[in-house]
Amino acid sequence: NIIIFQYLYFLIYVQEGEPKCPTVVPVYDFNPEEDAAKIETAIKTKGIDEQKIIEILTKRSCSQRAEIAFEYEKRAKKDLVSALKGALSGSLEHLILGLMKSTAQYDASELKSSMKGLGTDEETLIEMVCSRSKEELMEIKKVYREMFKKELEKDVSGDTSGDFAKLLLALVQSLYEAGVNRKGTDVTTWISIFSERSVPHLQKVFERYKRYSPYDIKESIRKEVKGDLEKSFLTLVECMENKHLYFASRLNDAMKSKSVKDKVVTRIIVSRCEVDLMKVCTEFKRNFGKSLYQTILEHTKGDYQRALLNLCGGDD
Repeated sequence: NIIIFQYLYFLIYVQEGEPKCPTVVPVYDFNPEEDAAKIETAIKTKGIDEQKIIEILTKRSCSQRAEIAFEYEKRAKKDLVSALKGALSGSLEHLILGLMKSTAQYDASELKSSMKGLGTDEETLIEMVCSRSKEELMEIKKVYREMFKKELEKDVSGDTSGDFAKLLLALVQSLYEAGVNRKGTDVTTWISIFSERSVPHLQKVFERYKRYSPYDIKESIRKEVKGDLEKSFLTLVECMENKHLYFASRLNDAMKSKSVKDKVVTRIIVSRCEVDLMKVCTEFKRNFGKSLYQTILEHTKGDYQRALLNLCGGDD
């Protein structure tokens, strides 16, 4: 029974940590051979049947997509990712190729591309390092090493500098040894506290901070530091206060501008759809007066829009 199947799937996620709230779950009565055959036909069709590709790949879990890829290669004697690269383009291509990776693989590749080339994409780097839990970062580090044969810490330190680099490294390492010595600057102490304490502990610290200071923690950060370091500290505070609201705000900002920031929208939706996108959707509606689904409908179009709407799991 499909309802029992979905219910059991959600139960699997109620572990010691926070329960997951994905919008993409394994499809019931899954047939990877059939899906692989349909995708092969969709790619071979003159003009490419993007809708069929979207319909299948956005409604399967990561492990199910891996099974489809395995069956596709057996049938077509060609790697599915390469076939999709040749068949798709633009924002849709980026989204579908992202779905062919696990969440950790996708995060690792997004981090790598944010540090590739001449300039570093600090905004992406800040969002990804500061919004991931220690457990997620540990998994990303492991996968990063497997995928790129390099240490994430080494690439971060090579592409950033100053206190901004120290903070990112402290978070990636989950500990900044030099920060333990509290005789340094205030920034060093902040880095130490932010990287060494648990989220519940820091939430209490922020609450108590208001009693000792005329400003809340965010106002203090804005007064004390500037640039990428300021953005990083603010992102950390926002994620610790309400991570799902942080992602909802990022999505809202990305779709508010005249030209939608497709990369930001894709990155958040693809990376969170099997983690906690349902909670992000709830915060989006609560804070911005309309659903994420409706906002995507208004600000995007075509096959890219169709894929995003599927990943959202419907209107709420």
